[in-house]
Amino acid sequence: MDKEVNGILSNYFDLSERQIQCFDQLHELYPFWNNQINVISRKDIDQIEEHHFLHSLAIAKIIQFQKGSRVLDIGTGGGFPGIPLAIYFPEVEFTLVDSIGKKIKVVENISRELGLTNVIPITSRAENLAPNPKYDFIVSRAVTRLNEFWPWVAHRFEKKNKNSLSNGLLALKGGDLQEEIQELGKPAKVYSINEFFKESFFETKKVVFVPNNGKE
Repeated sequence: MDKEVNGILSNYFDLSERQIQCFDQLHELYPFWNNQINVISRKDIDQIEEHHFLHSLAIAKIIQFQKGSRVLDIGTGGGFPGIPLAIYFPEVEFTLVDSIGKKIKVVENISRELGLTNVIPITSRAENLAPNPKYDFIVSRAVTRLNEFWPWVAHRFEKKNKNSLSNGLLALKGGDLQEEIQELGKPAKVYSINEFFKESFFETKKVVFVPNNGKE
């Protein structure tokens, strides 16, 4: 294992021994499962810590989810950003949803291998999810344009806030988002990930926060 790559997370986060062990295991589990079910591009698998683990944890630089919060990850694919966040926030419940059953199989197996009891994997399209439970936050990574995504999730938020941010959507996005946010027609705050992480991969990467109550 490349020690320099494996050290990227610890450059930015104070991880427990248990969390370090989990992320170390992911270095073995994802290549294994990726050979069977392609959930990560071949060129990305060697950069998995930076491009997937650290990228997912950019959300943790914006908010520290409080104990007992519920977070819904829509279009999780092989478990991003949900699995890294579930490792980092062990007292928060993460529901990981994808319409492709093979990808959720990867999520199920990796969660089981890591002993993550706070991950609920579901095979479903976002618009077909049951109306309950409600969630404090919804997270996603490059699923679709915000104006298409928002109608899927607008009715899924808890009314009461228990976190430092208002309940809402935290979307990992890239590039120039001005037009996409104008299309959305709702208040949104954009965080540049390169303010948190120095690696060049993050130069154009953003987190977009869309509060459910319309107030940033």
